[in-house]
Amino acid sequence: MKISPSAKLASSATKGARKSVGAKSKRTGRRSPLATVSLIVVGLLTTGGAYALFTSTATAETGTSSNSQATVNEGKKLFAANCATCHNVNGSGTEAGPSLVGVGEASVDFQVGTGRMPAAANGPQALKKPVQFTNEDIQAMAAYVASLGTGPSEPETKYLQANGDTAKGAELFRINCAMCHNVAGAGGALTQGKFAPALKGVTSKHIYEAMLTGPQNMPVFNDLNITPQEKADIITYLKYLEKNPSPGGFELGNLGPVSEGLFIWIFGLGAIVAITVWLTARSN
Repeated sequence: MKISPSAKLASSATKGARKSVGAKSKRTGRRSPLATVSLIVVGLLTTGGAYALFTSTATAETGTSSNSQATVNEGKKLFAANCATCHNVNGSGTEAGPSLVGVGEASVDFQVGTGRMPAAANGPQALKKPVQFTNEDIQAMAAYVASLGTGPSEPETKYLQANGDTAKGAELFRINCAMCHNVAGAGGALTQGKFAPALKGVTSKHIYEAMLTGPQNMPVFNDLNITPQEKADIITYLKYLEKNPSPGGFELGNLGPVSEGLFIWIFGLGAIVAITVWLTARSN
């Protein structure tokens, strides 16, 4: 069966129209390369903004306090005279000491307020020693360091009263701190000549600041790890241990079952052997 020329023309016209419509639809449905780039930029900005908001809430009480310029200037002079040798004049650090930019007031108050800084000598760990500065000088240096970059500020007084939940504080301490500091806060040995110090007699403020800044080998516990109220509960537990004697009698320094077993082995068995020798000598 033959197809007439007019039918062929109509068929080709129909195919051409279909191709034209398909090409238009493809052209109109195709995304511009700029659209993909724009979506990536929007996604990065959204993710970055959310992360910044998240980390700002995670960092406990960060921010530069409203210190007067005179206090900052006085702190700068004290810092230059006592700290710049190791930490550099601008606090950027040297081979002898780390950068202090962003460590905040709480770190300075803890390190200088416990006598650990200025350090007497390089070693595995800065040791606690008599404080060399007045409280006003410490606050001035803390203000200067805080002006170098935002970081944890000193804790609020309401969290330092040791009037929190003792039982909850004991649980939190056992979970987060006892593996280094001992369940009774008696301290313990770490690797390479380092150690976790005993917590008896440490002020509430310095305990809080240690959790906040993570000095030496201690991890940082921000407000997402341990909330300010939970930090206050831990302080309550530690102060409870200081005020209440051990119900088990002679506590042997609270060093745990090793010291207790060694005590029994040396003195207990030693006493039995001594009595046995004495009885044998009498019978002879």
